[in-house]
Amino acid sequence: MGSELQDLTHAPPTDPQPSPDPDDSPLLLNPERKTPEPQNQVPVAEQSIEEMEKKYAAYVRQDVYGTMGRGDLPWVEKFLLGLALVFLVPVRVVAAMSILVTYYAICRVCTAFLAPNREDGQEDYAHMGGWRRAVIVQSGRFLSRLLLFVFGFYWISETSRGNEVNGQFNNENASRDQSEELERPGAIISNHVSYLDILYHMSSSFPSFVAKRSVAKLPLVGLISKCLGCVYVQRELKSSDFKGVSGIVNERIREAHQNKFAPKMMLFPEGTTTNGDYLLPFKTGAFLAKAPVLPVILRYPYQRFSPAWDSISGARHVILLLCQFANYMEVTRLPVYRPSEQEKEDPKLYAENVRKLMAQEGNLILSDIGLAEKRVYHAALNGNTRTGDKESFKDLSKNCHMHAALHQKDD
Repeated sequence: MGSELQDLTHAPPTDPQPSPDPDDSPLLLNPERKTPEPQNQVPVAEQSIEEMEKKYAAYVRQDVYGTMGRGDLPWVEKFLLGLALVFLVPVRVVAAMSILVTYYAICRVCTAFLAPNREDGQEDYAHMGGWRRAVIVQSGRFLSRLLLFVFGFYWISETSRGNEVNGQFNNENASRDQSEELERPGAIISNHVSYLDILYHMSSSFPSFVAKRSVAKLPLVGLISKCLGCVYVQRELKSSDFKGVSGIVNERIREAHQNKFAPKMMLFPEGTTTNGDYLLPFKTGAFLAKAPVLPVILRYPYQRFSPAWDSISGARHVILLLCQFANYMEVTRLPVYRPSEQEKEDPKLYAENVRKLMAQEGNLILSDIGLAEKRVYHAALNGNTRTGDKESFKDLSKNCHMHAALHQKDD
């Protein structure tokens, strides 16, 4: 359950997705000596920032804390922030850690004297049955919702859309009867806005996720991820087990579609987080199994701090989130999307039709940028680019498109 953003802000800009690209770092702007500009002319650096914010709008923060959460705050906001740091944050941190340790203890007891399910280098406890699995799932859902409550999500607005929505993108569905429309999906598909998405989905359906292999070794969280049935992948390298991981995900999706007792798969096909107003191109991995999917749309309305994890460091995001007394989440569940025969044979068409449906029903803006552009934008924000020279900016954009094309080809 690691985050691309954390890698970007704390490590050299390497490609977090498996990629055949031999050059894993984006082209940085090359500083050049600037000539003095007229006083009435807007500096080129400012023009370049404006260009970047238009081009990479899906990652731009719009809340009162500004870009990277480092904007100038009015004194009232600083005063409220100080009060929250003293009185609210310590209580929430203690409560959150207590919940985490409690659930870890439950998982430890339920998995005692049991060997995990091992397959192709994977380890999980999601396939065990009986009272152990029931306790892990029910307590996990309850404690995940309790953790969201501690974080200020006191009320979550949930809406389910009617069956007629599918007909606009898949005419074959319209002729299916009611029972077929409600058939169990193979995977849950969601837009990705924040790490909080994971907590919500855990509280709602307790699915399995795709996570970095290093997550399995983390204290407390490692065992919990195995109880979730996470599929681990080494994202930093183009390792020999990548096809094996992809195969396991597809098998899990088919199994969940056919067996109601099998753990569900939860996938974020965008591959990274946005500011919540946009929907990035979908990767096809979630649609290769040819099984029905359940689209879920998450929105985070806000007035001061946006819970979206876009262009802000992990530590700063957590602190500001905990300082906000009330946070809000809106969830829209769409009908189960059953692919047509044409979509089954063309995963890209299947993915794009689901994406368009989610954008329409969630009032999201379709964007054609992806993780490569996010890396470039973050590199600029983090000070790796120290000039706004237009020619260098054009080179940056050109390199960005090359990275995006390689990623699409890799899909």
